[in-house]
Amino acid sequence: MKQIIASILFAGTTIFMTFALITYPDEAFEASLRGLNMWLEKVFPSLLPFFIIAELLIAFGVVKFIGVLCEPIMRPLFNVPGVGSFAWAMGMASGYPTGAKITVRLREEKQLTRLEGERLVSFTNASSPLFIFGVVAVGFFYDTKLGILLAIAHYGGNALVGICMRYYGSKEDEEESRNKKQKVSIIRAFKEMHTTRVSDPRPFGEIFGDAVINSIKTLVMVGGFIIIFSVFIKLLYIIGISPIIASGLQLILHLFSLPIELALPIFSGLFEITIGSDLITKVAADPLIAKVIAVSFILGFNGFSIQAQVASILAKSDLRFFPYFFARILHGIFASILVIFLYKPLYLNQKAINMDDLPVTSSTQETFWQITLDYLQIFGPIFTIFTITLAFFILLRRQLTNS
Repeated sequence: MKQIIASILFAGTTIFMTFALITYPDEAFEASLRGLNMWLEKVFPSLLPFFIIAELLIAFGVVKFIGVLCEPIMRPLFNVPGVGSFAWAMGMASGYPTGAKITVRLREEKQLTRLEGERLVSFTNASSPLFIFGVVAVGFFYDTKLGILLAIAHYGGNALVGICMRYYGSKEDEEESRNKKQKVSIIRAFKEMHTTRVSDPRPFGEIFGDAVINSIKTLVMVGGFIIIFSVFIKLLYIIGISPIIASGLQLILHLFSLPIELALPIFSGLFEITIGSDLITKVAADPLIAKVIAVSFILGFNGFSIQAQVASILAKSDLRFFPYFFARILHGIFASILVIFLYKPLYLNQKAINMDDLPVTSSTQETFWQITLDYLQIFGPIFTIFTITLAFFILLRRQLTNS
């Protein structure tokens, strides 16, 4: 019965998209172009270096070295191996879906069990500091101090999710985890790193080429999801489905004493966080904390667009998607609650104390993030096209060599 419902749902969605695209080709093209520009200018150039570096560090055994040293921290807190610290740090530094990408690679390398991988992926996918500070705080709210509040709430909520998810499936692998407990040893860490490196027979050129190609393949897939969800959200709004569903969200917002005007922007944010965050900040509703809570929730929830990207990456392994989805709901709730508790000490109080220095400090921070975004917008497309061309020549050379 479930398979029949799934078939009807998939077929119905596809038919709906087809007719909507035929009916509104101009609007669909505009939305598609917006998604393409976002991927071309920001997503690809900002994520590719992290993906490539992650592949190289895993291949050379450096992640294994870090894992041995971080085992005493990651195991008690999150019930995952020390190598999870690498996925966690890279996920926070570079943003979605880096954590899922690295987790799947670690699972392929047999450095994680299935349950450990599902725990790890649940809290290693987060917004990057560039997105929180540069796009949301400066670009949407025009206030860098809100970036500090959102970042602490977001990453703090992520850590709380990891602590909660440590109990997921704990009975199933309790004995296995007990057998893995070992003392920290730098010598053992070096030995593990050396063993991992020599076990890979590929020369450096091939390792680097594989890192570039695998990373580009993943990012091309990510770009496809960004474009299709951008079109999907636009079509839902044009046809009138979004306002209908948003009316149901108004009841929930009313229960929590939040402005009902945020319903439609939040609904859009459940699909794509960038569009949703932008719409939330443009709503003429008070108080400001309501908007910050809403943005914090959708940042933690990730949006269906990012969840689809993660699901596609997880599909290449035996890791299940549901633990990640459940963790996203937890993350959204935790991040929203943290905003409520931290709004006064981290934003209102600091803004009042530093009122005299605010213009200078704010201007300096905004200039930094704005310059970063401007550079991405100018050089991002050039970098993207150059890298894809490089990957094409690598594949062409290998094809000629094999033939």
